[in-house]
Amino acid sequence: MSLRKVNFVIGEFYHLYNRGNSRQVIFHDTEDYLRFITLMYTCNSVNNFRTFLISKTKDQNPYAFDKGGDIVSVGAYVLMSNHFHILITENVNGGISKFMQKLSTAYAMYYNKKYKRTGGIFEGKFKSKYLDTDKYLKYMFSYIHLNPVKLIDKDWKENGLKNKDKSIKFLSSYKFSSYLDHIGEKRIQNLIINLKPFPKYFLNKKDFVADIINWLEIGC
Repeated sequence: MSLRKVNFVIGEFYHLYNRGNSRQVIFHDTEDYLRFITLMYTCNSVNNFRTFLISKTKDQNPYAFDKGGDIVSVGAYVLMSNHFHILITENVNGGISKFMQKLSTAYAMYYNKKYKRTGGIFEGKFKSKYLDTDKYLKYMFSYIHLNPVKLIDKDWKENGLKNKDKSIKFLSSYKFSSYLDHIGEKRIQNLIINLKPFPKYFLNKKDFVADIINWLEIGC
């Protein structure tokens, strides 16, 4: 059995990421993206997530239940077609491993049922990096949220940004990350993010966007 190189500790911060087997697409349509995002909320609970995925009525809101407490706090996330990134800290011992096990299992079950397949969909265990400095942790908020820029300007990091305003506008329309939550858009997905355990790097929306623009201009 392989051992994880990073040992998760309460009060410390981590960058988690994983992708589809052989870089295959794991989010094909809006339903797939939104299912994974919803699972990030329902799986972040002391209670068993399965009980909250069984709809008793057509109108049941999966965000409307007593989770019994959060086992992790998510600071930022982004989903791309074949991979995801999550900025996280754990609230209880073993919280990150438990959260990721529940999240990965639940999404694989959904995916395999929808696309009539079997087996794992991710490229092994999720990967993690320990964010051991303030500079590294602050940078990760921009790194994660700037991933979607590649969809409209594939080589912007290597060749420079083509259009800053267009890129910022695109990020503001991309629904499958926490960027919208950080700039203050009111939506149900706001409930996924909990910034209380994270350092207060950004006093307001203006500070956050300014940091994003800075990394856009110099290359993230």
